[in-house]
Formats: sequence, structure tokens, C-alpha cells
Amino acid sequence: MVSLNPVRVLKHEAEEEKAEIARLSSFVGAIAIGDLVKSTLGPKGMDKILVSSGRNAGQVEVTNDGATILKAVGVDNPAAKILVDMSKVQDDEVGDGTTSVTVLASELLKEAERLIDQKIHPQTIIAGWRKAVDVARKALRDTSLDHSDNNEKFREDLMNIARTTLSSKILSQHKEHFAKLAVDAVVRLKGSGDLQAIQLIKKSGGTLEESFLDEGFLLDKKPGVHQPKRVENAKILIANTPMDTDKIKVFGSHIKVDSMAKIAELEAAEKEKMKDKVNKILKHNANVFINRQLIYNYPEQLFADAGVMAIEHADFDGIERLALVTGGEIVSTFDNPDLVRLGKCDLIEQVMIGEDILLRFSGVPLGEACTVVIRGATQQIVDEADRSLHDALCVLAATVKETRIVYGGGCSETLMAVAVSKAAANTPGKEAVAMEAFARALLQLPTIIGDNAGYDSAQLISELKAAHYSGNVTAGLNMEAGEVGDMKALGITESFVVKRQVLLSAAEAAEMILRVDNIIKAAPRRRVEDRGHC
Repeated sequence: MVSLNPVRVLKHEAEEEKAEIARLSSFVGAIAIGDLVKSTLGPKGMDKILVSSGRNAGQVEVTNDGATILKAVGVDNPAAKILVDMSKVQDDEVGDGTTSVTVLASELLKEAERLIDQKIHPQTIIAGWRKAVDVARKALRDTSLDHSDNNEKFREDLMNIARTTLSSKILSQHKEHFAKLAVDAVVRLKGSGDLQAIQLIKKSGGTLEESFLDEGFLLDKKPGVHQPKRVENAKILIANTPMDTDKIKVFGSHIKVDSMAKIAELEAAEKEKMKDKVNKILKHNANVFINRQLIYNYPEQLFADAGVMAIEHADFDGIERLALVTGGEIVSTFDNPDLVRLGKCDLIEQVMIGEDILLRFSGVPLGEACTVVIRGATQQIVDEADRSLHDALCVLAATVKETRIVYGGGCSETLMAVAVSKAAANTPGKEAVAMEAFARALLQLPTIIGDNAGYDSAQLISELKAAHYSGNVTAGLNMEAGEVGDMKALGITESFVVKRQVLLSAAEAAEMILRVDNIIKAAPRRRVEDRGHC
């Protein structure tokens, strides 16, 4: 007799969610992530306080950066993890639009959930979405502008992009000042887009307006005792080597001696070994030695006697950037001085910022190198200002490479939504329904921007749609006045690269989640007794 009981294939600890339950679980997770960050969207968006637990318990961050919020939130839902990863990629790729991309993917899945309730197959929805993405991308490209052949206009475009990017951040009150800082720093790169040459130093104290751009490289370190405080025509040896063996330090060893004199001999041998190492370093004819690791008292004294400026414990990011801007290389062995490329700069001197003394390297070979010093009342303000400025620098660097611009303030999203709606009207079959859903999801972005500012979003969006349908392709939301305005006249400009990336990433992530019809949680690996032979 055949048993009609369901056959369980998976192990007892493994879990499986099928068909509608799996899809619902994915939708719920992704929509929850969208709802979490959507209140931070736009120039009037709100901030979130992130309180750490565990090792950094009690540490507080205040931010409205989508990627930072999602990175800090631990999520269990698989679909929510996909959106978190997508916002991280958006941040790495173009630096901005992390909230927009998460909210758009979440809105697309909300629309998909309604269509599935109407018994439209996920593959049909995906086919409609793909057509909608092609139409939206073409509409975005056709209305983008390129002023790269006119330096004055292009610089104004960069200033507008920086202002628009910073207007939704903590720096919105000082956006003129910081937009100029960011554009000056990126223009110095001469089109290379290598943000490694721009260093951001955070110093709490003062006000945000006291932040400034320094043409040179600043290192937050001091030279050793009795060493030169100012060096002209510096030849810099950059190293990552232990300089702390002036005392016995053999871990896990036992040394038996029959008198105190033997210990003194061991210490003398260690000192002699360190002296040989310092002599090898001095043979490189460098007058500045910068080490990634500590420099103990004895070698520091030897460098002081030789008139060499020695700087210890420069963090790894610091020495990598220093090697880049001075044209040197990081070395760990000192046997072949002829093969080592030393860094060079015209002048190293001490400068005071607030209450701290830093070293300034002026006249470095990499002329585009510069440092932005960020000041602020509290550490949280300085950290958020650093994140905001980093986003602006990333967007500007991407715009210098791909010089097209589009208009912001919900203008681009409405433009794409109108193009997709018109294409849907000429598309037969159920795919047209999916295309209309895609257009509705795009319109949710300006709707949420209006809601976050406390305006009547239904009225604003209907006026905005009417303006675009009547051919006014530069119409967008003027958030200061709470009305539909001309984005071209207001100078609300965004990078084409950011908008294109938001559209494509959100559509791809939503499509991936929509394809899921089964979630299998693997059984945890059992811990068994190790029977291996040592």
C-alpha cells in the first residue's frame, strides 16, 4: 500500500519555504528595507541615529546616508540582504543614490506584489520591466546634456551637481562653501578621477564653515624628540618595518643565564643589531624616515643624532597615500639602497589646526594631491560631514569621466515614467500592465521627496506629470517653495551616471527577487569530534 504522507527530502534542521510563501517572505523583507530608509530621501529627509552594540557598545552615529544605515542594520531576510548589498555597490560605484536605489527597488516589488495578486506571471512582469528599462534609459540619455567642451559651463555643472548632492546632507546649510571645496579638489585631479590623491582629515572643534582645502599633503603625526621640525628639499624613505627590538622580545622562549651580566650582553647584542639596521637606513641618504610601525627610543635617538626626521606609526592608509603623492615606494628591507625609489617634496613643516599639530608636505611631485580638513562641533557632525563630502567627491569624479548631466528634483524620474507610460499605451498584452507598474514605481521617488518635506505630494505630482506631458521636460519639484519649478533655472543638476546606475541596479535587484519561488535554509554543519592526527 502506498503511503500518502508527504515525503521530506531535507534534513530535519533544514527549512524550506515554497511558492507563494517564499515570494511573500521576499517581498516583505525588501519592502521593509525600503520603508526603513525612505524617510531620509530628498533635501528635507530626516536623519537616523545608529547606536552600536557589541565591541563598540554605546557608539553613536547620526546619518541620512542610505548605505551607512543599511550597513549598520543586521538583516536576516535573504531579499533584504540583496537590497543592502545593492546599496553598498551603488556607494562603491558612484558614491551617491544609495537611498534612491533601495527605495526604487522596494517600490518595484510593491507593484509586483499587486500584479501577482491579479494572477500575472512573474516572467510576464519581468518581460514588461525589461522593456520599461530600455525605454527609460533611452529617455534619460536623450534628455541628458554634455558641456565638457566648454570649461566654464562644465565647471558650473560640477558646482550645481555638488550643491544638489550636498543639499540632502548635513552640509546643506553650507553647501556653497563645500561645493567649492569639492569641485576645486576634483578639478585638481585633471580628469584622472583618482580620489586617492584627495585626503580627508577630520578634526572636531570649530564650525563646519572653518573646513578648508590645503594644497599639499597633511599627515596627522609629529616628528621624534630632538629631530628637525622643518625639512627643505626632503628625500623621504617610506617603510613598513619593526623598529622596536631595542629590548629582549623573543616570545615563547626561555633563556637561562647564570649572571646579570649575560642579560646585559643580550641587550647589547640587540642594540648592536638595531644600530646596524639604522645605519643601513641612513645609507639611503634620506633626510626623512616615515615608518608604518613604532620607532622605539634608541633608534629614535640615533635618527636625531644623524639629523633625520623620523615619524612613527603612520597608519597604512596614510603611508600608501604618501607613497602615491611623493612618488616613493614602501620598503621593508634596506640591503640595496640603489634600488629604492625615495619620495620627494619641497618642504615639510609643522602646522597647527585647532589644538593639534600636523605635518604639511608641500610641493609634492603629484601636483593634484590635496587635503580637505573637516571641522565641526562634535565627532558625529564631523563623521557625517566626512561621509557627505566623500559622496560629493565620488559623484564629481564619476561626472568628470562621464560628462553627461541630467536635471534633479524628481525631473528625471517623472521624465522616464512619462516615456514608459507612453510606450505602455502602444504595447499589446499583459506586459503593458507591468510597464505601467514600472512607471508608477518611478513616480514614487518624487512623491516620497514631497511627503518628506510635508507638502501635498498628490497635488505636486499631478502638476509635475501634467507639465511633462505638455512637453516641459525640465520641470521638477522646487523643495524650498513647495511647488513645481524649472530645474534648469534653479540649477538642480545631477550626474547622468548616478541616475542610470539607480535605474539599472534597482530593476536588476527587483527582477532577481521576483524570480524566487523557493527559499531553502541549509542545515547547520554539525560539530563532530576531530579524529585527525596531530
